[in-house]
Amino acid sequence: VYSVEQAEGSVMLNDLELDKSKKYAIVMGNEVKGVQQEVIDHSDGCIEIPQYGTKHSLNVSVTAGIVIWDLFKKLSL
Repeated sequence: VYSVEQAEGSVMLNDLELDKSKKYAIVMGNEVKGVQQEVIDHSDGCIEIPQYGTKHSLNVSVTAGIVIWDLFKKLSL
């Protein structure tokens, strides 16, 4: 289980390595409050989308599309 959140120790999406023999679940947070800390604490890790500039926030539907597409590519190649 991975939470998509900017958190200490998070792994950048482009650096994330997955095991094709395992199954994964992704937790998306509220656009304003993010993923609850209790959920992060129970996750196996946090994934962060690399972003440049001063604003570090994406709409949750955009985030879902980016993360799901990247995971699909990593698990199907």
